[in-house]
Amino acid sequence: MSFIKIDLNDSDYPVNLRNIYDPPEFFYIKGGLKPEDKFAVAIVGSRRASFYGLEQAEKFGAELARMGITVVSGMARGIDSAAHRGALKAGGRTIAVIGSGFNNIYPAENKELAEEIAKNGAVITEFSPDVLPLAQNFPQRNRIISGLSLGLLVVEAAKNSGALITANFALEQGREVFALPGKIDSGNSFGTNELIKQGAKLVTCTEEILEELIVPLGAAFPPDEPLKKQAVFEFSESEESKVYSMISGDSVSLDGLLEKTDLDIPKISDILLRLQLKKMIRQLPGKQFIRS
Repeated sequence: MSFIKIDLNDSDYPVNLRNIYDPPEFFYIKGGLKPEDKFAVAIVGSRRASFYGLEQAEKFGAELARMGITVVSGMARGIDSAAHRGALKAGGRTIAVIGSGFNNIYPAENKELAEEIAKNGAVITEFSPDVLPLAQNFPQRNRIISGLSLGLLVVEAAKNSGALITANFALEQGREVFALPGKIDSGNSFGTNELIKQGAKLVTCTEEILEELIVPLGAAFPPDEPLKKQAVFEFSESEESKVYSMISGDSVSLDGLLEKTDLDIPKISDILLRLQLKKMIRQLPGKQFIRS
C-alpha cells in the first residue's frame, strides 16, 4: 500500500495533534484518517509483556473499538501489538505511530499487522521512508501517540519504560492518563503502580475510561446504532430493555443480572455500558448497578 504526506496546514491534519505544543510539521501515512478519529484513546505498555498484560491490552482495545473509539498505539511488540489486534478483531479503527520509515517497518514481524492496520485505520510516521528504527526515534514518536488521543491507558510498564515517556507527554498535553494496577512484586507493574500513586486514574474496565473523557454520546457508537435522545427512552433492542427493567433504585449485582437473564457476560456487559453512557444507570463499587 502506498503512502502520502500530510502537512501541518492540510485540512485533514488531525485536530488533536495540531493542538499539542510541538506537532510534527508533516507526517507520512498509509491508510486514511476520518473525522471520528478525534475520539481516540491510546494504549501503550511493555514490549516484554506478561500474559495478563497482553490479555488486558487486547480486551481494552477490542471494547473501546466496539464502542466506536479509535485505538492508537505504537505497533511495538507486546502491549502495543495486542491493543491493535484487539481493535481489529472487534472490527474497529486503529492507528499505529511507528519510529522508523515505511521501508524499515519495525519490528519486522509486524509487517502484516501494519498492512492490516492501514486497511482499517492508518499507520503514521514523521520519519522519511529509509530511516532506520533507531533508539532515539521512539521517544520522539511517543508525543504523537498521546497527541492523537483524548486519553492514554498504560497497561504494563517497567521502571524506565518508554510507556512512561508517553505518559509524561500525555500529561504535558493535558490528556487524561489511566493505568491498570498490577502485582507489587512484578517489574512490569512498577510503572503503572507508580503512575497511580502520582494521580493517574486506576481503571479496571472500559467504562471507567469513557466516563472520564469528553466524548459526545453518539460518537461512541457505530453510525448504524444511534442513541435515542428523547426524554422517554426508546430501546432498539428488546434485550437492552429487559436488562434496564431489572435495575431499580436498589442496586443489583452483575451476577444477579446474569442469573435473571439468558445473556452471556460479553453481551450483558455491552448493554450495561450502553445504559451507562446514556446516563440511565450508574455503576457502584463491586460491580453493582443502580438507576441514575
